[in-house]
Amino acid sequence: MNSNILQDNINQLSLLAAVIIFFLTVFVAGKYIKQMKTDKSTGELADENWDGIGEYKNELPAGWAYTFLGTMVWALWYWTAGYPVNAYSQIGEYNEEVAAHQKTFESKWASADKQTLQEMGEGVYLVQCAPCHGIAGDGMGGKAADLTVWGSAAGVLETIKNGSKGLGYPMGEMPGGMLSGDAAKKVAEYVSNGMKGEQPAEFATCAGCHGADGKGMGGMAPDLTKYGTPAFVADVLERGKKGYIGKMVSFKGRLTPVQEKAVGSYILSLARGE
Repeated sequence: MNSNILQDNINQLSLLAAVIIFFLTVFVAGKYIKQMKTDKSTGELADENWDGIGEYKNELPAGWAYTFLGTMVWALWYWTAGYPVNAYSQIGEYNEEVAAHQKTFESKWASADKQTLQEMGEGVYLVQCAPCHGIAGDGMGGKAADLTVWGSAAGVLETIKNGSKGLGYPMGEMPGGMLSGDAAKKVAEYVSNGMKGEQPAEFATCAGCHGADGKGMGGMAPDLTKYGTPAFVADVLERGKKGYIGKMVSFKGRLTPVQEKAVGSYILSLARGE
């Protein structure tokens, strides 16, 4: 940490102001102390008085008037040309440092292996996600979504049964119960398997919003081909989602793309028991 406080222009300005205020205080105090010793009360008294205490109709002391005008000039400069509008800003410096750190972080971990991503994701998950979803990701007995089934056929079945709310796609929210029984199981197996193999006829119910290829018709609905991948989790993180205990806020801007990928890798590892 840099201990030279004079390298910061805000500190320089503050110290200069402190020195000026000190000398002005000494000068003004000395002037009035001298006047108190030598000057006598003169002038015309005002008609009003308070408990016998009157007030002279003297002009406002020049020092007071100039100080008031100087304060107004200072305020105008401060609001228009000075700090923080057009000069140094601690918030701006902080944002620049954060952006630089994130750029370095993204570059360093852009090619992180699976194990590293899961370990990184676990750390982020325990801080950001565990308070609602539980340390084990099981939703703490129904208080939040059970993340241990995400990426699996059980997770798709749960969504088909309960619907999906709050992701903000143009096609709107997905209602629950559009499929049931064997039809729902067939679609769940197909989606959780990466939409590989023969497409079940029951998928036509889903194609109305997600498209025949399941890719979401150009962003109109979720891309089901990403289900079971970190990209699917990252999409939910960025959009936010309605849950059992309230709305999960969007993490867009709170987590970097690498962190989102890491959280996705860790959450999906819970379902796989890794």
